[in-house]
Amino acid sequence: MDPINLDWNQMLFNLIHLGVAYLLALPMAFDRDGSKHGAGLRTFPLVAVAACGYALIGMSVLDSTEAEGKVIQGIITGIGFIGGGAILKNKSSVSGTATAASIWNTGIIGVAVAFSRYEIAALLSMINFVTLRYVKELKQDPKVDE
Repeated sequence: MDPINLDWNQMLFNLIHLGVAYLLALPMAFDRDGSKHGAGLRTFPLVAVAACGYALIGMSVLDSTEAEGKVIQGIITGIGFIGGGAILKNKSSVSGTATAASIWNTGIIGVAVAFSRYEIAALLSMINFVTLRYVKELKQDPKVDE
C-alpha cells in the first residue's frame, strides 16, 4: 500500500487560493448577514471556497480548456440553483434577488481566484459590496429587490 504522498508546495498554493476566495467573499457575507437576509456569514464564504476548490481540482486533473470550461459551466449552474433558493415571491413582491445575484457572483469570485485572476475577483467583490451597501440608498422603495 502506498503511503500518502503530499506535495507541500501544491498544498500551500491551494491554501492561498482558497484563503483569498474566502476573504473576498466576506464583505458580501457581512452585508447580507447584518441586514438579516437568508444567506450570510456562512453561505458566501462557503460558496466562494467551494467554487474555487472545484475549479482548482478541474484545472489539476483535466487536460483541456474545453473540459475546464465544462467544470466552470457546472459550477455556475449549481450556484445559480443555490441562489434561486434565496428568491422569495409573494402576491405583490419579489425579494432575495440581490442576495441570489450576490451568491452567484461569489461563485465566480472563487473561480477567478482559482485561475489566479485576483484582479477580477477583487473587482467583483468590491462592486458587489458597493452595490449591496450603497446602491439601495438610491432607490425610491428600499424594500424592493432585497
